[in-house]
Amino acid sequence: MISAAHTCVGRAGLFALASLLGACGGESSPRSQGPESFPAPLAPPAETVQPSDFAGAEPCAECHAEQYSAWARSTHGRAGGEPGPRVVIAPFDGRAIRFADATVIPRIRGGSYEFVVRQDHFEEQVFPVVGVIGRAHMLGGGTQGFLTLLEDGTERFLPWDWSGGAAVWFCNSGSRLDRGWVPIDETMSLWACGDWPPVRPIGTVDRFANCQECHGSQIQTRFDPGTTAYETTYTTLQVNCESCHGPAARHVEMARAGTFVDSDIGLASLAWMEKDASLGVCFRCHGLKDVVREGYLPGDPFEEHFALKFPVLGDRPYFADARVRSFAYQATHLASACYLEGPMDCVSCHEPHGQGYWDINRAPLASPFDDGQCTACHQSKAIEPERHTFHAPGSEGSRCVSCHMPYLQHPEVGPGVPFARSDHTIPVPRPAFDASLGITSACAGCHEDRSSEALERSARAWWGELKPQRPLVQAQLSDSAGIDLLRPDLTDPLLQFQALSRFLLQSLGPDLPSLPPETRSRLEGLARSPDLDVRALALAALHWSRGDDPAVRDLLVRALVESDAPSALRGRWVLALGFLGDQNRDAGSYARAERAYDKALEIEPGSASVWTALGQLHNQTGNSAAAVRAFRESLTLDPNQPVVLVNLALALEGANDPAGARTTLEQATRLNPHEPLAWFNLGNLHQRAGRLDDAVLAYQRATASDPGLGRGWFELGRTLFRLERFPEALQAARRAVEFMPDHAPSRQMMEDLERALPGR
Repeated sequence: MISAAHTCVGRAGLFALASLLGACGGESSPRSQGPESFPAPLAPPAETVQPSDFAGAEPCAECHAEQYSAWARSTHGRAGGEPGPRVVIAPFDGRAIRFADATVIPRIRGGSYEFVVRQDHFEEQVFPVVGVIGRAHMLGGGTQGFLTLLEDGTERFLPWDWSGGAAVWFCNSGSRLDRGWVPIDETMSLWACGDWPPVRPIGTVDRFANCQECHGSQIQTRFDPGTTAYETTYTTLQVNCESCHGPAARHVEMARAGTFVDSDIGLASLAWMEKDASLGVCFRCHGLKDVVREGYLPGDPFEEHFALKFPVLGDRPYFADARVRSFAYQATHLASACYLEGPMDCVSCHEPHGQGYWDINRAPLASPFDDGQCTACHQSKAIEPERHTFHAPGSEGSRCVSCHMPYLQHPEVGPGVPFARSDHTIPVPRPAFDASLGITSACAGCHEDRSSEALERSARAWWGELKPQRPLVQAQLSDSAGIDLLRPDLTDPLLQFQALSRFLLQSLGPDLPSLPPETRSRLEGLARSPDLDVRALALAALHWSRGDDPAVRDLLVRALVESDAPSALRGRWVLALGFLGDQNRDAGSYARAERAYDKALEIEPGSASVWTALGQLHNQTGNSAAAVRAFRESLTLDPNQPVVLVNLALALEGANDPAGARTTLEQATRLNPHEPLAWFNLGNLHQRAGRLDDAVLAYQRATASDPGLGRGWFELGRTLFRLERFPEALQAARRAVEFMPDHAPSRQMMEDLERALPGR
């Protein structure tokens, strides 16, 4: 995906990192231009919100004591913070977390919280805790994580978390063992923790997989070329008032001075928002999203920075009916009948300050399982409820949410650690259908002793023919849905996006000689969708398949000219075309990839990321001269890109300019002294030139910047071996084996050195 910043289930893309191995052979097609230029992009809206515009939560208590008190007791108000006995719930009592090859000791020393890592053959490491994320509040399984500050200025998640529900330490093994979240025991290696060494920073950083700005308030993580480091700032690791209401410093100032006027109180009201705007406040954090533009702060236009539906493109986080297939959040509500056919938004049920529950009329409810959430709208179901539920009144099975919003364990997490979330698609129970998808249906969650067939028979005996699936669910379930995936006549934006993305990937190619009239008509209908994500994807599909057709080109141009959010539309359009380029590049379809990037540059010629992707494509196909031109264009647009400098150096080396490559890598290390790929590739250059001492220093900087860089440890070990610095080579080889356990040369080097250095 084009987005460099990853969701918690992150995907690499247009900002893919420089190859560790350099360029490969092949040729790419010449660049081409469309028949008519698109209108030049306007500058995106100026960032009007600054960190100084925020006042923090405490001044709110002066006038809004009731709401502040409710917030302070809520899951948002207690979401995290600085380490201390009021925040930390995990046991920092010195008892070791034991791996097969390491122990990790959570302890408090001198009032400071820290983790001590001890591994055989390696020096002890200490990771001070600078921040705490979560308090294990969540029904269905809550967790607590920990941040440490690294030398490069990022605050990164440590790889071990505490499960409040299971009362165990666990780590995410997904990226290495594909087993999801697993309780730590003495059968697993420390390497099995996919986030070891710490890799995920808070804040949106295109260089790293990350969790964006959600685990705190007003989080900003930016690379500062002046200090050659990242700067991490935030108001708090709680989710404060301004996370929803936006910057309030001016509001506080006006309130204290008594200068409110009817039309201006220094803060936008959230009281009477329309349904989609209200949902958008919550989906800033409670939804999967791809980055359109970095630098978001509450109060900025959200759609200028994030696209909620684009994680679907090239991935499958949702099933056909939008229930969670891998890992997601509550934006699945967009596929619920209560949203599509009614007025439901988050605050229809969730009281926003205390995170309690109320009904649609704002009458407080006793618990999240209170039927009043549903019967305030579906009043007939409150009359003799057993006639609808077929369960005894007051029983678990008689509750509305037990059947329509069951807690489901997220599949990507795996079964090892509790992490179930209420199903916000609010579905009709369908035991047989759910079983066919691998979902534990609401019925099966209680009736574990009965087959899905038996449960289906009971459901049909009680309720008769089940409510038909929506058309786009049926279309996605078909192996040959074709044009049925394109339904501009519906109001079902999340499923429209899912279905359209499938159609785009399965049925469209670049510059087709024609499109069937009905296909074209439906794509053009979707290109007029009021939903920005659907509209952008449809425009990208038309551009990809028939962008040189004069009539289509006219439609595309008009879409840009007439858009009320042109930069947000262009950003999404480029995301889609960039994804097509990445996908075709990775599949070896280089001409198609280049065509996709060319089309993206038609929409956004000043996109440094697209020029970078084009350069990566040329590097991959061996067209070093074209790669050099593309990377230099990217750097002209944005000079502060150390990874692009690394890519440029690889291209220069491919173009037989090792001196230029070395100069460029040295420039990258000056720009960011913590960029491991710059040091690694500089080490490669030194090694090939016979400058072994210089190579050692470069590899040491690379592995210090990224201790998980297994290839860096291997090359460091090889170079030290050539210098006959055998004890140091053995240590490097052991690290290489730790992070590349299946790399035979690393293991052979380690075993040879261990035999030569007994007792080491």
